[in-house]
Amino acid sequence: MRSLFLSCLGLLFTLSALIPFEASASVKIKDIVDVEGVRSNDLVGYGLVIGLDGTGDTIRNSPYTEEALSNLLERLGVNIQGSDFRPNNVAAVLVTSSLPPFARLGSKIDINVSSIGDAKSLAGGTLVMTPLNAADGEVYALAQGSVLISGFQAEGESASITEGVPTSGTIPNGARIEREVNFEFGKMERIRLALRSPDFTTAERLESKINTSLGGKYALLLDSGTVELDLSQSTISPARFMGRIENLTLQPAQKARVVVDKRSGTIVLGQDVKVSSVAIAQGNLSITISETPVASQPNPFGFGESIVLPRTDISVRDGEPGNIAILEDNVSLPDLVAGLNALGVSPREMIDILKTIKTAGALHAELVLQ
Repeated sequence: MRSLFLSCLGLLFTLSALIPFEASASVKIKDIVDVEGVRSNDLVGYGLVIGLDGTGDTIRNSPYTEEALSNLLERLGVNIQGSDFRPNNVAAVLVTSSLPPFARLGSKIDINVSSIGDAKSLAGGTLVMTPLNAADGEVYALAQGSVLISGFQAEGESASITEGVPTSGTIPNGARIEREVNFEFGKMERIRLALRSPDFTTAERLESKINTSLGGKYALLLDSGTVELDLSQSTISPARFMGRIENLTLQPAQKARVVVDKRSGTIVLGQDVKVSSVAIAQGNLSITISETPVASQPNPFGFGESIVLPRTDISVRDGEPGNIAILEDNVSLPDLVAGLNALGVSPREMIDILKTIKTAGALHAELVLQ
């Protein structure tokens, strides 16, 4: 099985080494920058989900659920003081959402609902009207609606099964905006574009692209992550100006980078990764110890005792012959992949090799471990 896996892995690496890399693709400006001030705002609220089929919070472990439900009923004119109130079809939840930029009164947004008590499932529940607050403490939206979940839970007397997360769900268009964010984008004379991946080369290309396309000195490079737009001489509104430049395309510069996910064994190598001359040896040293004790019995009419004799088998395998490779100076990504493929290594073994090459100073790229 291991040899079959390595053969398939080797074929994949060989094909990747034979296919030439294409130049960096042109991307739209709006896909690589953020506009200063144009952003979303996080919202959060505390609410109740009702109508559950006996899968709600237990009052003993979640007394705040009973208190919140009592306050809700009293606001609706129902007096439950002094009554034995022990519902199991109610769950306390936190409601989270994001207020998009330029959201207007009456618009609807999606919300997420997550249980904070010991409820088993929110399936079939309905969120009661819940105010959503921003960081300033003001209410910007009201949420209500039927909760949709992607998981389920089933149980019997001696076994249970849970698929997905039944205590968390969503409500599409579950909140209506009640307050707008005061931000007058139309009166701005200077707008800053922030690159999501700061780079001086990309920022310079962005400045040149905007000025060349519009035929004027509108963009100014401030640093590796910021390009400022001067709209004081423009005869059109800032919104129309952004509409004209956001679909312009350019080729962003890329850093030589190797990203490694140790948990899944995934390795992603950038196009510009270079490796200096280095020799790589990779061996699989394995030691197997097995115990097979043997019982020794005395003669049928003897006076001896039964004893257990230990037997230990030790086997050592020190890899396969020829598992060493030499990479010449200034090796590119296809050559690096082909060289590692020649060793017949698995992705997890390749991660250790890449870290060792980086430590030796032969890998000229940023190594990102996740």
